[in-house]
Amino acid sequence: MFFRPTPLTRWRWPVIRVLLLLACQGLLADENAQPPASTVVARMRDNARAITHSVGDYDRLLASIGDASIVLLGESTHGSAEFYDERARITQRLINEKGFRALVLEAGWAPATQLDDFVQGRLRAADATTALRVFQHFPRWVWRNEQFAGFLEHLKELNERAPPASPAISVYGMDLYGVPEAIIQVVRYLEAYDPPAARRARRDYRCFAPYLRPPLDPHLYGRDVANGAMPSCERPVQSRLTKMRKLAGPDPAPAAFAALMSARAIAGAEAYYRTLYALGARESWNLRERFLAESLQILLERHGKIVVWAHNTHQGDARATDQVLAGELSIGQLMREQMGDQAVYLVGITTSSGNVRAATGWGTPDRVKRLKPMIEGSWSHLLHAVGLPAFVLVFRDNADLIDSLDHQRLDRDIGVTYLPDAEREKHYWHSSPAKRFDALIHIDTTRAVVPLR
Repeated sequence: MFFRPTPLTRWRWPVIRVLLLLACQGLLADENAQPPASTVVARMRDNARAITHSVGDYDRLLASIGDASIVLLGESTHGSAEFYDERARITQRLINEKGFRALVLEAGWAPATQLDDFVQGRLRAADATTALRVFQHFPRWVWRNEQFAGFLEHLKELNERAPPASPAISVYGMDLYGVPEAIIQVVRYLEAYDPPAARRARRDYRCFAPYLRPPLDPHLYGRDVANGAMPSCERPVQSRLTKMRKLAGPDPAPAAFAALMSARAIAGAEAYYRTLYALGARESWNLRERFLAESLQILLERHGKIVVWAHNTHQGDARATDQVLAGELSIGQLMREQMGDQAVYLVGITTSSGNVRAATGWGTPDRVKRLKPMIEGSWSHLLHAVGLPAFVLVFRDNADLIDSLDHQRLDRDIGVTYLPDAEREKHYWHSSPAKRFDALIHIDTTRAVVPLR
């Protein structure tokens, strides 16, 4: 999810964004260096593979993925129904044809463990709708929606039909959000195996106690530490993580692994919230991206292959966007650097028009919003001009297409908030999609995701 403004950084980030946009206009988006839009559209049209909802829609994409061990499936909004549908179709094929057995979400680690319990039959929940009630905090609709609930039901059915010796399909979160649930998970595990340690863990985490009940939020811990109203609990939280690692051992059983990862999420969140107020948006963003990338590396060690669902701003390579001018990292960049290009496959998903579910501000109610018309000359505008309702562009091993798209244009990304009246400043970046991703899926008109109430 996108950076959340705070009282300390709210003034700073828009100024930085404006300066970056001005810099990009001069440094990255020189119109004289861009090929004519008509040439770019024609080249994309020649290479586009139409999505017609047939079984072969993603044959070319699956062939291009090859033996990659991690596939990152993005989205240009957190509230477009078709993005969930198409990621589910691709994930299904990765499971069936390439042996993937782990789905990793841009969600808090501890809340997502309930989804894993559901798909593996360990949770006494009547259906996925019930299991998804674990997502109680803003922005609930990102995972607590009809489209994702349907896919969870399907994953559970796949596990139920699988031969006894077949590895189960697992669902994980990778994020540092979900501190209340993570604390509960650590303490409950210790109560079963080491009750005195459970009591000590409660003391280690008591710094979060004032912020665990609505309307307060754990991120306010960072504000109070920065203001001197609350002492930092970095040392006890990190000490608890070290002790959990020793307790879990080198090859932890599932329950121990879940508790260890919850302790890791708490430590990551403590550092993130403290950094957000002390150092600002860039440093906290990069801390989170490194945390997410480390989560993926840990899960790769357990599963060998994973598919990841998250926003384009995380999944794409930041070096191909104006994020690089802000010194921002991304998961896609970090995974390419750590694993090599061939082991990692980045897929962006975009739209040009329709409706989206989003909020106006962090913590405000979500609602359906109409997407503004694309800015002329932007990637959304050019993708719309291809003239297909939905299609795939595969960039990897297609040097001619990469060369044709190897320049910077405006690109639209919408997180959990959408401000149409400030769209140019808040939601547009410069990017080069053929360098940002290995493939791009474009769905020209999309509808808003349907939340579970």
